[in-house]
Amino acid sequence: MSTTALNAGRRRRELADSLDGPPCDLLVVGLGITGVGVALDAASRGLSVVAVDAHDLAFGTSRWSSKLVHGGLRYLARGQVGVAHESAVERHILMTRTAQHLSHPLPMVIPLTSSVTGAQALTTYAGLLAGDGLRLSARTPRTVLPRPRRLSRSETAALVPGLATDGLRGGLLSWDGQLEDDARLVVALARTAAGRGARVLTRTRVTSLDGGGAEVRDELSGATGRLRARAVVNATGVWAADLVPGISLRPSRGTHLVLRGSSLPGLRAAVMAPVPHESNRFVFALPQADGLVYVGVTDVPSDSAIPDVAQPTREEVDFLLEVIGTALAPAPTRADVVGAYAGLRPLLRADGRTADLSRRHAVLTSSDGVVSVVGGKLTTYRRMAEDGVDAAVALAGLAAGPCLTGSLPAVGAGPLSGISAAPRLLRKYGVEAGAVLATAQRTTGLPEEELLAPVTASASVPVTRAELLWGVSHEGALDSADLLDRRTRVGLVAEDREVTEPIARWALEAASSAEGYGQQDR
Repeated sequence: MSTTALNAGRRRRELADSLDGPPCDLLVVGLGITGVGVALDAASRGLSVVAVDAHDLAFGTSRWSSKLVHGGLRYLARGQVGVAHESAVERHILMTRTAQHLSHPLPMVIPLTSSVTGAQALTTYAGLLAGDGLRLSARTPRTVLPRPRRLSRSETAALVPGLATDGLRGGLLSWDGQLEDDARLVVALARTAAGRGARVLTRTRVTSLDGGGAEVRDELSGATGRLRARAVVNATGVWAADLVPGISLRPSRGTHLVLRGSSLPGLRAAVMAPVPHESNRFVFALPQADGLVYVGVTDVPSDSAIPDVAQPTREEVDFLLEVIGTALAPAPTRADVVGAYAGLRPLLRADGRTADLSRRHAVLTSSDGVVSVVGGKLTTYRRMAEDGVDAAVALAGLAAGPCLTGSLPAVGAGPLSGISAAPRLLRKYGVEAGAVLATAQRTTGLPEEELLAPVTASASVPVTRAELLWGVSHEGALDSADLLDRRTRVGLVAEDREVTEPIARWALEAASSAEGYGQQDR
């Protein structure tokens, strides 16, 4: 079994070894993008690490993003030069070193319609050129992110076949990074941390936290105990204040709609529709590799109690449809919406609208010695993790090496030339693509064509049996929700989830039996 493999048996053993055991160097609470980033950073410095979450990998905000790796243009437009440059640098690291297999350049088109004046077009294009300057400052090659340019009317219509052409005089083309999937990045980083010795424990709820560790409860067995640690990092995002009083956040809800690709046939680039009466705010239509289109995003204050899973509101759905409809013909309607999701951004509290708040992160230390990493965004997770580990190491006087994550690839990253594997597996698993299929064949004895075929007769669900089996044996999936909602994103569309559920249960049974850790470990 690979040292990076996460599964029910490994979780059971490592949780038993950790509860009421000797102290680790660092306890990390939260297994979203920041938490797994902290776990990997610390483990790669030679520290012993235990990382826990009450739910699953990428259960919270980290799976509800736009799946973009932003270069910081929006922040540059607001004068937040430091945040913008940091975003460009971190985008470069992620796309060229950490996860080349999970990221790719995405063309983004702003249609120049009659509602966009010539002066506005000039200002916007100047901003795109400034964004290209950020790319240059981060040393990202043009082979990764090409230069922005103006498009003719015919070029714009070719990239966006469903574009409203009345009054269209061309477009502005820029490039940014797009993730294969945000939750897949979290899983890859968690496995990379596990390969460096970190104990990654899902379904392990912290009931109280202090600078010396945490009281926890195993959500599967009900067992309780203490995890002792020399240093503690709270990376629970919008829930940070629940564990460490005194942290002041102002969450904002970002909602996206899910459409079938057939609603916008032939879409090869993201469409950016300006929000009326706003500067530098857009609603995006983002084509996805699995045949869906995401439309987002809102930025609405969320001052109520923080739910486990935020829900889009009717008003947000209507807003997104209305704005994106100004760029498309025919405009999508509610009938085209097959799913929707919302995430809560952990913004630092300040005056003003949440849409205007800085995405800068902060590292805070409580009076009893808990280090909390709050704020920030997905693109800058690595820098957030580095700053959090630096603070914990200094506070506890730990003997740690330097940060290595700027050059450390995640599992699956590496040259793909010469690797013979199904294109879908290469896209999702990189250099591990062959192992995904081989594991599935060894587990089930089924032929390759059956393991790589879509799991249902529905053309809208391209997920394969090989992926589901790998999710159980190597990616820590403990139930069908883990498989459908986080290891794959089938659950974004309720009807797809329903038809795929029986195959997910089959994969859980088959993989668990083959690896010998059985149902009781789930």
